[in-house]
Amino acid sequence: MAETFTADLFPLAKDETPWRKLTSDFVSVDTFKGQEVLTLEPEGLRLLSEAAFADINHLLRPGHLAQLAKILEDPEATENDRFVAYDLLKNANIAAGGVLPM
Repeated sequence: MAETFTADLFPLAKDETPWRKLTSDFVSVDTFKGQEVLTLEPEGLRLLSEAAFADINHLLRPGHLAQLAKILEDPEATENDRFVAYDLLKNANIAAGGVLPM
């Protein structure tokens, strides 16, 4: 039989994303073959996916917003760089209100 080699597909770096708790409902810990496993009810997955799609369509990560803001303060940024960054920040503000997606 051929030898199999695996590698991490997405090496993890420090994650500074601020997370929010949706609910404590729909989640429990059960035992399966002597080990504790996390159990999710279908309604919990529905709630999570609904929130995820809304967030993906309307919110940018704080780190991304900070990078755009830095462009506005960068003395080496061109007029076009500043215009694009400013326009993206305006769009992010409108999208965060849930009016239009990004």
